[in-house]
Amino acid sequence: MRRTLIRFASLAFIAFAVAACDDSSAEILKKTENVSTRDELRAAIGDPDDITKVGPIETWTYNTSNGTVTFTLAGDSVTLKTTGSKAE
Repeated sequence: MRRTLIRFASLAFIAFAVAACDDSSAEILKKTENVSTRDELRAAIGDPDDITKVGPIETWTYNTSNGTVTFTLAGDSVTLKTTGSKAE
């Protein structure tokens, strides 16, 4: 019985820890409402999961619990925010 309880508690902790790691797209957008520069974006939500560069344009993509949030940067300015959902 005790072993079962320990296993259950361990699995519950792991599930909670994994779920807590990824913000939802809505949470990311809320954290970045007033962000307008590269440094502000990085300070608000950290380094992106992926960066794509085409000339002076960068696309920063963050994976979330329910999809992705992508920011387009022109030079130092955040110019566009978009979201995408995970394929089921």
